[in-house]
Amino acid sequence: MSSDSPVLHPIEKTILRTLAAANGKTTNGKLVGSQLSTDQVRRGIEWLKFKNLISITERTESTISLDVNGLKVKNEKRLPERRLVDSVKDGNKTIEDIIASGALDREEVNAAIAGAKRNDWIRFEGKTIILNPNAESPAYLSPEERLIQRFKISNANSISDYELSDEEKLGLNLLSKRPDYVKIESQKESQILLTDAGWQILPAIESEKAQERRLTSELIMSGRWKDVEFSALDVEAPAPSVFPGRRHPLVDIIEEVKEIFVGLGFSEIDGPMVQSGFWNFDALFTPQDHPAREMQDTFYVSGQRQPVPATDDQIKKVSAVHKSGWGGWNRDEAERIVLRTHTTPVTLRHLAKTQPESARFFSVGRVFRNEKVSYKHLVEFHQVEGVATVPKASLRDIMGLQKEFYAKMGIKKIKFWPTFFPYTEPSLQSMVYNEKLEKWVELFGMGIFRPEVTRPLGIKNPVLAWGGGLERIAMLRFGLDDVRELYGNRLAWLRSVPRCQL
Repeated sequence: MSSDSPVLHPIEKTILRTLAAANGKTTNGKLVGSQLSTDQVRRGIEWLKFKNLISITERTESTISLDVNGLKVKNEKRLPERRLVDSVKDGNKTIEDIIASGALDREEVNAAIAGAKRNDWIRFEGKTIILNPNAESPAYLSPEERLIQRFKISNANSISDYELSDEEKLGLNLLSKRPDYVKIESQKESQILLTDAGWQILPAIESEKAQERRLTSELIMSGRWKDVEFSALDVEAPAPSVFPGRRHPLVDIIEEVKEIFVGLGFSEIDGPMVQSGFWNFDALFTPQDHPAREMQDTFYVSGQRQPVPATDDQIKKVSAVHKSGWGGWNRDEAERIVLRTHTTPVTLRHLAKTQPESARFFSVGRVFRNEKVSYKHLVEFHQVEGVATVPKASLRDIMGLQKEFYAKMGIKKIKFWPTFFPYTEPSLQSMVYNEKLEKWVELFGMGIFRPEVTRPLGIKNPVLAWGGGLERIAMLRFGLDDVRELYGNRLAWLRSVPRCQL
């Protein structure tokens, strides 16, 4: 970092000059004045600290003032121990004599004796009080008296603890243990010091000519810009942190996924989150007694049914497949209303309606599972799904599409292994390597729709399909090990996620 004077801001130069005038040491409060505002001082200090021209030390400063009893002593009442000694000098040799003389109240006796003994002013012989030589010297003052004397001489209402001598600090410590003698208010303060580099740059600052920092319209119109010397700009100076409104990082991931699909030649489709049991399960060759259709796994709309939203021919053919493959089918079960457990019913219904010869579709939408929330499961999440249909489509094609998709997401290490899904055959599970965890993790499932799914709906060509939770991709991208972090609304994390992932 260069520390030549031309790259310094006028605020920085003002602070450096002020420090030089104060012998290289001052505080924030003393910098704030007619020349600089509080905010300017704060920014200037950060800039200079970054350039190693100043250093900051934190210190706690205490302000001392006299309380009720301390003010009485200041106004000639004297401390109890001093009044005890003076009473003995007047001929009162016992405590009872001193109380009777009115020099001390009975509740002051213990404090007076303790103070007088601590100062080596008195000793006892039986009940008789004997004065020691220290008490006979009129010039001798105790540490407590010296502190109060300081207030008398300065006539100040308060004194900083940095201004006290060692003996006065001892007096402060002793008086602070007595009720209502002193008040102490402490506050932290930053002390600003010029570094060696700061001292070295000062001569150049003092000798430089006046410079302009801005090219104004007045300079241009008058032509004075030709004769004006402009100061250099420090492009390495730290910029203030700004937190403007922005999209949630998960929304950025969703938009990125959509752009990748469009770039691969896919068209987006969308559909309702509330589906019938027919399209969510039956059309996908999921038996009506399958555990996934139970209340503990699926959210149903309570007490609601609707006529199956399909043609009579579709209902007839799907029910026939269930009866031959699973042994039965019940219309009541197909009419139940469910919050979709995946986006596939939207995709399948679109394929059944359009029956394309060759097409690519994708969808990104919310799905619902009645699961216990944990570090890797949510009851509501986003699913991304893609389908492609062409004559003679093969498993190799879907693996190629998956690799291309992952590569565009920045995921390079991918592998596949066989698995089972009710509505695809053959089926595969993709795994990607997590560099942070140093292990392989599951991501998307995929396969080719079974004939029991496509034939009843009039879909002739093979349909390649794959999908999975979008939040898992986000976890990999952002290095999270708990999916709940995505929805925690923790500002520190939201602000830390860069807009562009490198």
